[in-house]
Amino acid sequence: MARWRVRSGTLEDYLLKNEKNNMSKVVKEGTRNAKYASLDYEVLKYNEEIDLSVLKVNLHTGRHHQIRVQLSSRGHSIYADQKYGGRGHGKQIALWAYELTIQHPITKEMVTFRSIPEFVGSWKILEDIKLMNV
Repeated sequence: MARWRVRSGTLEDYLLKNEKNNMSKVVKEGTRNAKYASLDYEVLKYNEEIDLSVLKVNLHTGRHHQIRVQLSSRGHSIYADQKYGGRGHGKQIALWAYELTIQHPITKEMVTFRSIPEFVGSWKILEDIKLMNV
């Protein structure tokens, strides 16, 4: 885990999906079948006592397990992500789509949905963050 050295930034990688084990990994540019992946992140909170960070992530691309792979490749696995090396075995993975904006299939208007998890279990760390203003 460890604290993020840079509080915000952009992660850019090439990801390759393994169909046999349903996992993706970061590979070198030019690797056959690899796809470009980009996201922005911002550290909203760091809890030193439990060595956990809360991040806001904005995806520019939507690759297979993108957030999980890009974070874990830098030593910052998502809490309770057994597939990509997170601690917290047996817990719910601490990955949540707070906001999703899509184009309505009929009206073609952009529609935004927001949701926050209850502040229990893995999500208790969010208690003092004003998520609706993020």
